[in-house]
Amino acid sequence: MTTTLRTAIVHDWLVTYGGAERMLEEILRLFPNADLYALYDFIPAGQRDFIRNKPVTTSFLQRFPFARRNYRSYLPLMPLAVEQFDLSQYDLVISSSFAVAKGVITGPDQLHICVCYSPMRYAWDLTHQYLRQAKLIRGPRAWLAKYILHRLRIWDYRTACGVDQFIAISDFIARRIKKVYGRDSTIIYPPVDCAAFELCPHKDDFYLTASRLVPYKRVDLIVAAFASLPDRRLVVIGDGPEFESIRRLAGPNVTLLDRQSMEVLKDHLQRAKAFLFAAEEDFGILPVEAQACGTPVIAFGKGGALETVRDGITGLFFSEQTPPSVIDAIHRFESIQDRLDPAAMRANAERFSSARFQAEFKRFVDTAIQTHFARPGRPQPHRLILKSGVEVTEEIELSSRQT
Repeated sequence: MTTTLRTAIVHDWLVTYGGAERMLEEILRLFPNADLYALYDFIPAGQRDFIRNKPVTTSFLQRFPFARRNYRSYLPLMPLAVEQFDLSQYDLVISSSFAVAKGVITGPDQLHICVCYSPMRYAWDLTHQYLRQAKLIRGPRAWLAKYILHRLRIWDYRTACGVDQFIAISDFIARRIKKVYGRDSTIIYPPVDCAAFELCPHKDDFYLTASRLVPYKRVDLIVAAFASLPDRRLVVIGDGPEFESIRRLAGPNVTLLDRQSMEVLKDHLQRAKAFLFAAEEDFGILPVEAQACGTPVIAFGKGGALETVRDGITGLFFSEQTPPSVIDAIHRFESIQDRLDPAAMRANAERFSSARFQAEFKRFVDTAIQTHFARPGRPQPHRLILKSGVEVTEEIELSSRQT
């Protein structure tokens, strides 16, 4: 007997197309008939291909004043908002969660799989860093923020109990999930479209960094490092709230290009001497894309970069998030750059291909479904349909013995 599960996918919010949205895109390819939920949906009409132009069920926060520009300001209400989604008609719920999506309410006969990009960094191990950057150290506003984060931690921990299976996007995140929720998880690395990036062994004389310009990405320390390296060129691609402060730091050897198209980004990734990455990132897709172009990566030696960059083979690491540490790494890189093989970088990047992700994700979900619905006394999924083929769908085979 073969069953098609009624499936819901819950994403935190749809505001831009970033790393989490790339993973959501691949999940929707696996589950094309799933219904999609999100707290907010502000994706313009012409940019909705990655969600297959699906209608999105949004929360009451969608209609709040200034939500489009200041959606993060409603963080204290997000737990309440995500709990209002009525998912009782679904057999399978997949939460795509970097904030509150995993907090949806499900019952004992439903299977809830959480793809966890990270427990909320600002509520857990990076709380004090975020409070410092927001200048919320003392005073009434600081105490209010700390109290909200305290309540959010309690809610976040409690809702982890409603998840049947966790998927972590890296070993770094698996360890964070274990530390925060006390739960084991299965590591499935995010998909990287290596086929979209051509290997380019010939490099121009500039360094590149690209990301959303937000504090934890630490683009500021890269720019500050190049202030002490006036004979080296740096190109920065990206926009965000830190753009103006980074522009003030930039010397004449730093070019800020703001947000660019994928074609412009790809061109720079192919031609750059090296890609610089200073964040303690959960995984980090851009360093893998750089390696797919045959471009070495100089990265902060913590977080997901330790799993995607091979030290001395596809790049190297610096040990501290400081300009002197970045400067030292650049000098070390320039002493070994002629020994680095672009083909080895490409081969390393292909470990994270989209095809690999789809195969691993499908295998994981197949196993989870068969285990969950094979338990004695477990009600079987709602609809039954026979279908076979190579193309991955949300249709999962259960043997007659299991039913």
